Amino acid sequence: MGFVVVTYKIFPTDIISDFGPMKKKLENTLPKSASVHGYGEELVAYGLKALLVQVKFPEDETGLVDEFENRLGSMEGVSQVQTLMVRRTSR
Repeated sequence: MGFVVVTYKIFPTDIISDFGPMKKKLENTLPKSASVHGYGEELVAYGLKALLVQVKFPEDETGLVDEFENRLGSMEGVSQVQTLMVRRTSR
């Protein structure tokens, strides 16, 4: 069975120095069969940072990516979400 790894860039509504609480909220919104593959941060401008997250979804379950993206976009503290990359992997 293969997997799809999607990389998202999440812009907060305000300047955040610690993404810990946002990461916890994000992990609670994941579908049961998905998992976080990795995190990162990117400086946007003037102290504003964006959270980068890679999420691994099973390839054979339809609708999981759309469901997660809808939840993510409506999450408190999130201003905007961009999908940066989608790739398929066997691991």
